[in-house]
Amino acid sequence: MGLWDKISSQLIDIIEWLDDTRDTMVWRFPRYQNEIKNGAKLIVRESQVAAFIHEGKLGDIFHPGTYTLETKNLPILGTLKGWKYGFNSPFRSEVYFVNTRTFTDRKWGTKNPIMMRDPEFGPVRLRAFGSFAMKVSDPPTFIKQVAGTGSQFTIDEFDEQLRSMMVSRFADVAGESRVPVLDMASNYDEFGKYIATRMKDDFGVFGLELVRLVIENISLPPEVEAMMDKRTSMGVIGNMQNFAAFQAANAIPDAAKNNSMAGGMMGMGVGYVMANQMGNTMANAAGGGAGGAGGPPPIPQAVQFFAAIGGKQVGPFDVDQLKQKIAGGEISAQTLLWRQGMAAWTAAGQVIELNTVFAAMPPPLPPQA
Repeated sequence: MGLWDKISSQLIDIIEWLDDTRDTMVWRFPRYQNEIKNGAKLIVRESQVAAFIHEGKLGDIFHPGTYTLETKNLPILGTLKGWKYGFNSPFRSEVYFVNTRTFTDRKWGTKNPIMMRDPEFGPVRLRAFGSFAMKVSDPPTFIKQVAGTGSQFTIDEFDEQLRSMMVSRFADVAGESRVPVLDMASNYDEFGKYIATRMKDDFGVFGLELVRLVIENISLPPEVEAMMDKRTSMGVIGNMQNFAAFQAANAIPDAAKNNSMAGGMMGMGVGYVMANQMGNTMANAAGGGAGGAGGPPPIPQAVQFFAAIGGKQVGPFDVDQLKQKIAGGEISAQTLLWRQGMAAWTAAGQVIELNTVFAAMPPPLPPQA
């Protein structure tokens, strides 16, 4: 074997990437000390793009297909020494393969609750999570801005940045929408589409495209949800008195099965509570309340009067108190009185409730001769 044949055996003649991972975005072809020879084959498969970088500068981009590497399809390498003279010289160049498939089922979510002002609950703290799909739409920009010069770049290295961007946009959109928390569930799809549109430029800076964003859940803190569950339960129960009577009735058979003293006392207590509740319910139903046939009528309230004494309103006084003041001379037949139901102030001597009082009083003494 000649010297040139020995050297040629060390040259790379097939450049390809067989990706057996699901998270690699950029992969650099392992050239090591070998060189790419003129006429080598480049195989770019579907969902791949190959980029040549020479002396730190991004050069030619190859889309899916099979290529023979020559100066005519590698313009940037046409200026290399030897190639421009048609020599069969090997060349050194870095080849990066970029995965352009759509990366699906990437998760995002809020690390901490987002503060919002809800029209029904007031200030609330929201949590949200979901998934998104993205892909590399501009390989040169992605290599320059994100991947860098590493031998391999995975999506996990960039996930945290993307999730932070999404949470920020979600908080902004949710706050601007002013949609009540209880109505957000009916707007998940609209939120997702709107946020994806708002984030188009955010992803474009890195050479990426946000294909889809899905909101799976928006929730309140556990303690708030627990209170909402109680509120819902109360609405389902309805009449609390009927529910208590029903619970007591169900407890009686269980208490009766217990032969111990405690069980007997429990059964008696439960039976008493239920009987009392059922009795009140039946009495109200039959008599229409406390004033029905099932009980005595309410005690009538004493009549209360106000009096005009010394140009001032005083009182109120009941009839017995008025009698004492009449006897003491504080109120005369001409003193004005008023009670609820009177159209105007009336002289005490004309008040029906006091007729007997003034009739029993002796007339004033005649003047002495």
